Amino acid sequence: MEYLSQEGYDKIANELRQLETVELPRVTEAISEARAQGDLSENFEYHAAKREQGRIMGRIGFLQRVLEHARVIDTSNLDNDKVRLLSRVHLTNLNNNAQMIFTIVSPHEANTSEGKISIKSPIGDALVGRKQGDTVKVKVPAGLVEFRIDLIEQ
Repeated sequence: MEYLSQEGYDKIANELRQLETVELPRVTEAISEARAQGDLSENFEYHAAKREQGRIMGRIGFLQRVLEHARVIDTSNLDNDKVRLLSRVHLTNLNNNAQMIFTIVSPHEANTSEGKISIKSPIGDALVGRKQGDTVKVKVPAGLVEFRIDLIEQ
């Protein structure tokens, strides 16, 4: 089972709809056009379109499985006393006093440029279940980092 925010669910559903209604018909048409050119053994356009079709079909299957097993979390019933999925966490890196804010999300929604980290990442995993004021030590590729949880929001 995959737990997603409504925003994450909608984003995946929109990507699936785009692939099924726009991208797949486009590549199917490209295959038909390439096939009409004759000899397929040396037809680069045909082979490229078939590879693209395989990639699209694989992605469609993956997204369908994600949505089939997805559960959207209703954040209105959740409290903010502990870090959990969809918590917005204000942290201080105690190694350099840098302040940061992360939202803990499912792996499908993770995007560090938007401040969204996966619950399965080293930092996300270390924060889950912790309370405001707690300090956590996290082993990351750069070494051991210590964080203080300053605030937990919905």
